Amino acid sequence: MKLEELLTEQANPASARIDEVSTLEMVRIINEEDKKVALAVEAALPSVARAIEAIVERMEAGGRLFYTGAGTSGRLGVLDASECPPTYNVPPELVQGFIAGGDGALRKAVEGAEDSRELGAREMLGRGFGPGDVLCGIAASGRTPYVLGAVAKAREIGALTVGVSCSPESELSKAVEVAIEVLPGAEVVRGSTRMKAGTATKMVLNMLSTGAMIRLGYVYGNLMVNVQPTNEKLVDRAVRIVMQAVGVGREEAEGLFAASGRVVRTAIVMGRLKLDRGEAEERLKAAGNRVSAALL
Repeated sequence: MKLEELLTEQANPASARIDEVSTLEMVRIINEEDKKVALAVEAALPSVARAIEAIVERMEAGGRLFYTGAGTSGRLGVLDASECPPTYNVPPELVQGFIAGGDGALRKAVEGAEDSRELGAREMLGRGFGPGDVLCGIAASGRTPYVLGAVAKAREIGALTVGVSCSPESELSKAVEVAIEVLPGAEVVRGSTRMKAGTATKMVLNMLSTGAMIRLGYVYGNLMVNVQPTNEKLVDRAVRIVMQAVGVGREEAEGLFAASGRVVRTAIVMGRLKLDRGEAEERLKAAGNRVSAALL
């Protein structure tokens, strides 16, 4: 498909005179267009769910999730990956992002890098990507050579591939095993995919990583139960999580937290089931470290 034929490159009648209106009207136009993004993501939820389940299956077998993209798409992938360790205390290797042009492209565009299929494949393999991993290619247009090259190589070696694009029946969608197409329509500023397409992509990536962490047991209820008490603030957060999950006051929660070896999940199981530390650890181990399953 030619660039000018892409959905993301079409003219948007709603913003045709956006340069002539008041500033308040200008931001109202942008806001009205942004409202369409969540509905577009909603339509793609079945594909998002399939991707999460496939990612978790690979992670449970020791695999990792890699994001790749160029420009805004690449930056969003790197952002999502970089937020997983501080949020869920997972190793930085578990979710990784790489962008056409390297880390320097996060701040300044590197011209031409996105046009090389070979570079996409080479940089992916250079990160130790293997057949047990998952590659999520991100391209609003669905036609970025750098991404398509990485996807082709990933499939060649037997890895799982996921594609996130904002164009219908895109080349990327046809190249991957799990295609996620979010179609928020023409941009307010024609072709500026950092806007609606970027917002849509951010929402999907949030779901992919958050959904995977929930399924892997890093969340109980809506609590981050893998928080590590590395400073005073996080100790307080850990105790408050125990308080809420067990339904006890601060003093009892502090006691459980200390007796658990300062492990939130263990403290919750100890408090809910009236077990000692060893018994709680055994139940968690048998439940794959999922608190909900350990409490059954």
